[in-house]
Amino acid sequence: MSDHHIADLLERLEQHACQHARQQTLSVSIDRDDMVRLQALAETYGMDIAVLTPVLLHTILTDIEARMPYKPGSRIIRIEDGDPVYEDVGPMPRYLEAKRKHEKAYA
Repeated sequence: MSDHHIADLLERLEQHACQHARQQTLSVSIDRDDMVRLQALAETYGMDIAVLTPVLLHTILTDIEARMPYKPGSRIIRIEDGDPVYEDVGPMPRYLEAKRKHEKAYA
């Protein structure tokens, strides 16, 4: 086995160990129709539901975070390229504050 293959293997093992160390267990109840869809999706892609569900949840949470709407308030917080940037009074500032609080609990 070449040094390159060994290095790749060690990198994958390290990534797996880091991901596994960061995982938390969560027990949730879901709608029966959603369970059927999860089972069908897992079967379609030859995955275990326990592997598929965290992947789906991560993707959805990342997308929600990226799409959280900006709602301009009345207070100007800075000027960019000569244009005022207004404080965000939408859900994003509250979300970021709550996220920081919860991240501290896991630090």
